[in-house]
Amino acid sequence: MPKEKVENFGKQVPMQRPGQPVELAPAYVMLATEEASYVSGATIAVTGGAPIL
Repeated sequence: MPKEKVENFGKQVPMQRPGQPVELAPAYVMLATEEASYVSGATIAVTGGAPIL
């Protein structure tokens, strides 16, 4: 993705920066665990707070 596009995206979230892989990965890892076996049909939004704007 072009750097300019990434920078503009970061300005659209309360954190004022794009999410880093290390911040997104825990949600994916949780979904891969046995504890998440009953989670289905859910949307887990890892958005840096974007919906509150």
